[in-house]
Amino acid sequence: MHSTLTEHARCLYGDEYRPTPKCAKEHAEFYFVEELTFADADAILAMLRELCPHLVDGCLPVWGRNLAYRLVLLQRPDEPALLREAAQSLWAHGPDWDDIAVDLERRADLLESA
Repeated sequence: MHSTLTEHARCLYGDEYRPTPKCAKEHAEFYFVEELTFADADAILAMLRELCPHLVDGCLPVWGRNLAYRLVLLQRPDEPALLREAAQSLWAHGPDWDDIAVDLERRADLLESA
């Protein structure tokens, strides 16, 4: 069993910066999705920051990155820095999500101006 969400993601998708650990466990993507779905914001951010430290890098699939940011923002909706970080990720992997990125940046601006 993986002890962290980061370890689970690294084992399943690999890591651009570290070797993928040897693991005897059979992997099914839906187990990772379940773990991600119920992870707290700190665990999700730790995974994102470790596996994708430069925002546009890493082996984590774009759908997983988008879901991770969405789940973090549901838990921490009033943090402008996180809203901007999520928007930057969407800009980097768009243009399908450009309208959502614009909305996230607008929300960050409103929070900062309040």
